[in-house]
Amino acid sequence: MFVRTFGRAGRRDEGLADRRDRLLHSRLRSVAQPAARVSGLLLGAGWLYEARRGSDPGGRVEQVFETLIFLLVLFLLLGSGLWIGLALLGVALVGMWLFTTRPAGDAMITTIWTASSSWTLTALPLFIWMGEILFRTRLSEDMFRGLAPWVAGLPGRLLHTNVVGCTIFAAVSGSSAATCATIGKMTIPELSKRGYPDGLAIGSLAGAGTLGLMIPPSLTMIVYGVAVNESIAAIFMAGVVPGLVLALLFMGYVMGWAILHRGRIPPESVLPLRERFAASRSLLPVLLLILAVLGSIYTGIATATEAAALGVVGALAIARAQGALTWTSFTESLMGAVRTSCMIAFILMGASFLSLAMGFTGIPRALAEGIAALDLSPLTLIAALTVFYIVLGCFLDGISAIVLTMAVIEPMVRAAGIDLLWFGIFVVVVVEMAQITPPVGFNLFVLQGMTGRQITWIARAAFPFFLLMVAMVAILVAFPQLATWLPSQMRGPA
Repeated sequence: MFVRTFGRAGRRDEGLADRRDRLLHSRLRSVAQPAARVSGLLLGAGWLYEARRGSDPGGRVEQVFETLIFLLVLFLLLGSGLWIGLALLGVALVGMWLFTTRPAGDAMITTIWTASSSWTLTALPLFIWMGEILFRTRLSEDMFRGLAPWVAGLPGRLLHTNVVGCTIFAAVSGSSAATCATIGKMTIPELSKRGYPDGLAIGSLAGAGTLGLMIPPSLTMIVYGVAVNESIAAIFMAGVVPGLVLALLFMGYVMGWAILHRGRIPPESVLPLRERFAASRSLLPVLLLILAVLGSIYTGIATATEAAALGVVGALAIARAQGALTWTSFTESLMGAVRTSCMIAFILMGASFLSLAMGFTGIPRALAEGIAALDLSPLTLIAALTVFYIVLGCFLDGISAIVLTMAVIEPMVRAAGIDLLWFGIFVVVVVEMAQITPPVGFNLFVLQGMTGRQITWIARAAFPFFLLMVAMVAILVAFPQLATWLPSQMRGPA
């Protein structure tokens, strides 16, 4: 029996080993093939580059050629399925090898350490962890139960729970996908059961979920602040008023649609004021948490990092009070925060090294000087950048788009005299659009998993809210004080 068992086990292990080897070989081939193509193109590009250097005394053709090589290698690496952080590091290494004499390894080590040891970045994993903890509580159920009585009398009725719920959860999350998933897991089945139109219910959730990037604490704002060396606390405060205005635009559209299609919205009973307050008691802990986090930043009592630590303690207390804090939920939330933080940190490391490599070539400075020579008005530049980021958002997530472009965009914006604090809010609004634009809109994938609908159907349902974000860009341009007033009123260190 022992021999037969051992023989079967040996054959079974051999079969697993064979399958593992075949899988490994297939993965190596999938990586080796694009790598071979990149290597061949790089050899050809290097040969052409050296051939043209002598016939280009002004250096313009050289800079254009360097830019094309950067873009070619970047798109090839991204198209091969390589992680974005690794793709950025790969492009930077190619730039260092081809265009500078500085040792690439030493430069990479120094740059990566500098980028990853920033004290400002410590707020990032803490805010992510706070959102992960609250995601695993019954906050979505409390949110719907507490908000429904207040919006039942408005045109559109319970559809507003999507917008208001996402606005509140965005203030304790910082992630668009987490905001969309947390609110949607309660509102989607509830609204469907009550007979609300699926298109508007899912579209409003897709649009309102993007508020997770606008209303602080926002992960995208932290990444932008680190990229351009701006105060995280000031950027947080700059996003409060525009975030609320965008939420009001979403609610206004829902109201207008409901007025035009009165027969499509089911009736709801309106509770007396006392019963509304009684139903909203479950929202009090999370509202106090929001007040503590944002209030401590605004008054100068705490920095963004200290407020993030306060938020984690408050989120743990809320989870404990609800009975949702178990060892399993604690470890899952912690590991979720670690995974997301490492992914963002890896992208930031690659972007920092790429910025250094591009700095050696002089491409950002040349582009800034070229834009200045065109004598474009700030309004024209903002319009061009809006189109640029909308197109880029079809292929990259928001954080990747910001870290990939800031090395080039920041000098252009400074040369045009645009306030970087205001520009940060503009970028966040435009990047929000990437969350609901196919083929890589994160919110679209989240909602596809929750509803089983096609990506294209969800994108069509969310399209009116995409247009409202475009309108928000116009409002920001017309009224820049929406983003700059609140930071100017802050007390204490920013």
